[in-house]
Amino acid sequence: MRTVVSENQIIRRSTMKKLLAILLTVCFMLGVFAACTNDNTPANTNGPEGNNNENPGQTQTQTQTQTQAPMSSGLDLSASDKPLKDWVTYLTLANEMETFNILYSQNNKELRVLTNCIDGLLSNDNHGNLVPAIAETWGTEDGGKTWTFNLRKGVQWVNMNGEPMQEVKAEDWLVGLEWVLNFHKNEAANTSMPTEMIEGAADYYAYVAGYQDLEIPADADAATKEKLTKNYEDAKAKFEAICEKYGLEPVRLTADEAKSMDLTVFKQMVGIEAPDDYTLIYHCVAELPYFATVATYNCLYPAPQALIDQLGVDGFYACTNENMWYNGCYTITHYINGNEKVLTKNPLYWDTDCTLFDTVTYKMVESGDVAFQMFQAGELDYIELTESNLRTIYNSESNEFHDYIVEARPTKYSYQLHLCWDKRDENGDPDVNWNTAIANENFRLAWYYGLDATPYLARTNFIYPQHCANYCYTMSNLVSFSNGQEYTERVMEKLGISPDGENYARVDAAKAAEYKAKAMEELAAQGVTFPVVADYYIQGSSQTALDTANVLKQLFSDCLGDDFVTLNIKTYISSVAKEVRNPQLASFYINGWGADYGDPQNYLGQETYGMDNAYYSEAYSITRNITDEKLIAVYEEFTNMVNAANAIVGDMDARYEAYADAEKYMIEHALVIPWYKNVLWQVTHVNDYSKIYAPYGIQGDKFKNWETSADAYTTEDYAKLAEAYAAGTAK
Repeated sequence: MRTVVSENQIIRRSTMKKLLAILLTVCFMLGVFAACTNDNTPANTNGPEGNNNENPGQTQTQTQTQTQAPMSSGLDLSASDKPLKDWVTYLTLANEMETFNILYSQNNKELRVLTNCIDGLLSNDNHGNLVPAIAETWGTEDGGKTWTFNLRKGVQWVNMNGEPMQEVKAEDWLVGLEWVLNFHKNEAANTSMPTEMIEGAADYYAYVAGYQDLEIPADADAATKEKLTKNYEDAKAKFEAICEKYGLEPVRLTADEAKSMDLTVFKQMVGIEAPDDYTLIYHCVAELPYFATVATYNCLYPAPQALIDQLGVDGFYACTNENMWYNGCYTITHYINGNEKVLTKNPLYWDTDCTLFDTVTYKMVESGDVAFQMFQAGELDYIELTESNLRTIYNSESNEFHDYIVEARPTKYSYQLHLCWDKRDENGDPDVNWNTAIANENFRLAWYYGLDATPYLARTNFIYPQHCANYCYTMSNLVSFSNGQEYTERVMEKLGISPDGENYARVDAAKAAEYKAKAMEELAAQGVTFPVVADYYIQGSSQTALDTANVLKQLFSDCLGDDFVTLNIKTYISSVAKEVRNPQLASFYINGWGADYGDPQNYLGQETYGMDNAYYSEAYSITRNITDEKLIAVYEEFTNMVNAANAIVGDMDARYEAYADAEKYMIEHALVIPWYKNVLWQVTHVNDYSKIYAPYGIQGDKFKNWETSADAYTTEDYAKLAEAYAAGTAK
């Protein structure tokens, strides 16, 4: 097998060369394995053993009474076999939590913590298979239209101190879903999956949210007045039709009325029921063979009504670690914003056979360099290596960590350049120059074909930078066709991209120059001045972020030319949402999306047009304010393609093919620009192959059933662990 980086380019030491070659080969094997696990359905959607049922009408019931025991490698390793009782990790300040409400959060910076605090119906094991959590068994008898989850008895809600509050019961899932779908309780957070998948959920959301009064600006022209009036009349008619359908008075709810709603109307409208305390049934809008994967995500998480009554609706929305209830592995016993948070093992956790740490401590740091200093001082149990630290360690055989650097497994996140169509300046006025330029497709395509991300990728992985190359919106290994072809491979086929492992494959200097020339001619005629200034924001206290931004700035200069675009690096203090995104100050963002469930809809649905729950389209790109008719038409066509793909439920191959066409269309029109995936290098005291690992959901951040060592694992250890994992011989 050919390695992706030649020996004369990178590998200088024979021992390290052999070990990295083994790791590279094994990583390739793992990629192939992951891409070939399904049979017309998303990988491992049907239960603990990952059975893929060729007949979706057949009964699918899975049973398992406990999660798998922590994996022990059973290998002869250099690392100590003495496990760690406590784990100390770190996060940069940019990743500080902004909410403790797991039903509201849509960001990994919160969910990576909260997944350890609250359990849902299902989880995953270290191979990505679905395994029980609070649901002991689950299944469907009608091909995925109706799903039944049988809950374990005796699971407790506890407070921060681990004291029992009350038993977890099926109605908690009804309370949780009502909260998610109630606009006046939870805004529009986490609504996309329930409204798309569960009968009546979209109607309930629309009923509670109501519609906005007609407001026409005094200076609006006739076309604008007509459009606003039509939108109002359509929304009003939709609301009245929903009310008539369910026998409700066609009167909009006030915010206070919506906040005071119990489950009466919800049960009448929404396809979820709890026939007893330990049985939960979902009625889906169609046959959804992947629905069980949704049960790993927080949109279907439980909430105790007693806690909402205790705190009040506004208090529950803004709950803290001190007043929230827990049913998961840990409680958050100590929290200082921007400094430290401590998770303590839940003494009443239902899974008494699993392995947990006594405590998990998150240290908040300004940068990766600060974290590295802490690791050197023995204050952390793992460290992700910045480019400079990795180069120093790799190039010095005498470095204390030289034999301990290991390549981490890819995360589930696919990172893109997310473009803002309605950028504002600091006074709140439209940035007309940017907004006009970015709406021009030739301008965007010059970026798409011109930007060679390799120097940026090297910031994460200078040894094998192309391991981080990303050419699709969807992350790899999410789903595969029945012939074994992985979905993103099909997308790349359609795009004509053939990665060689050594170059950033989509770069085409000739095409970039052609699109640049066309864009400059067209935009100059529209009054755009060059170079177009692109404002890019980083956290001001992070030297690592500044170093990376400077690499990006130079990359823009080298690839596109200073006569075309200039990258302007700006800073925020603590919250990118409050300081940058909400006031619409950035020209673009580099952000990633990780799948919430095992289907391409969860990726592409974030970019559709005219949908309140399209996260990136609404919150980052601000598509609702686009005025360029050509751009609107492209978005509408893309949205129609996504909706058509989502309507295909009986033939998964046809479904994936339709999504691949939609994804190709989105990328070739540069509505977003795929950028990178995260494959970093680290020094660590945990065997990554023992961790929960799945291409979707929030379970992968659980500190559960980890195999750890008092000594850091060596490069040689990780080669053995990876090989055993791929071969299925690890204990």
